[in-house]
Amino acid sequence: MAERQLTVLGTSSQVPTSLRNHVGFFLRWDKEGLLFDPGEGTQRQMTLYGVKARDISVICLTHFHGDHCLGLPGVIQRLSLERVQHPVALVYPASGRHFLHRLLKAAIFHNRITVHEYPVSQSGTIISRPGFEISALPLEHGVDTWGYRLQEPDSRTLLPNKIPQDVTGSALGLLKQQGFVDSLRGRVFLEDVSVLKPGQKFALVMDTRPCANAGTLAQGADLVVCESTYLDTEFQQAATYRHMTAAQAGELAARSGVRHLVLAHYSQRYRSLGPFAEQAGRHHPQTLAACDGQRIDLPERKRALGPQCTE
Repeated sequence: MAERQLTVLGTSSQVPTSLRNHVGFFLRWDKEGLLFDPGEGTQRQMTLYGVKARDISVICLTHFHGDHCLGLPGVIQRLSLERVQHPVALVYPASGRHFLHRLLKAAIFHNRITVHEYPVSQSGTIISRPGFEISALPLEHGVDTWGYRLQEPDSRTLLPNKIPQDVTGSALGLLKQQGFVDSLRGRVFLEDVSVLKPGQKFALVMDTRPCANAGTLAQGADLVVCESTYLDTEFQQAATYRHMTAAQAGELAARSGVRHLVLAHYSQRYRSLGPFAEQAGRHHPQTLAACDGQRIDLPERKRALGPQCTE
């Protein structure tokens, strides 16, 4: 399998700190590169953590609060400066189109790239490409906010000991393509000589209170990046500002059958991330409180998550 890896570019919420930049996430998925919520300073974080501008093929904005989008002008201008040849897909809430266009024209530069806009106004699939599709669902944050789910199609793994010996070469390809093939033993059906291999799934749930759509986005995902703005001591603030606590993120992951949970979007009031991992981990043991610069492999069926942050 080609590389599928998340690079955490930033983990702070409204105000960056000396240790944490505004949020930003880069997901390498085979030959595609997806940039989620480029907050202020994202271009510098990309340089620090080895993300090349030319690797970006899709940009997704969950909403237009500044900590999730103020890095976009720099990223777009960097792409243009490097004369990136491939089109870049830009997914964003349709209600914020006027904010988007202000960001895209925030400063003077020579635009040399092609941007294809995908304004989101209803639930469902936004982009379909070989190897994955991106879908979106609305979240509950007080402003128009969307969560994203990236999903690989299911496939089937052939079982050689169940396949007739005369089914070889191009016949195997035909078996996979049409679901059956004729052999000397008669018709062979794909489901009888293979096992289902579920496609990998990734979800991003930023800036929302707990809600049904957050659970739907996360359902059965291999890796979920979830907002975790507050600790239990600030439960009331989380409710007031429509955010989640670490414990609520852990509960969401547990209910949704998430394999690995990655926490981010911490309030600037906290220095240590240990309590975030501890409070979420009470509900979902496979939890990582992410630090800026961490690289996390999208887990295969037997792949373990990377080491915990020691900040």
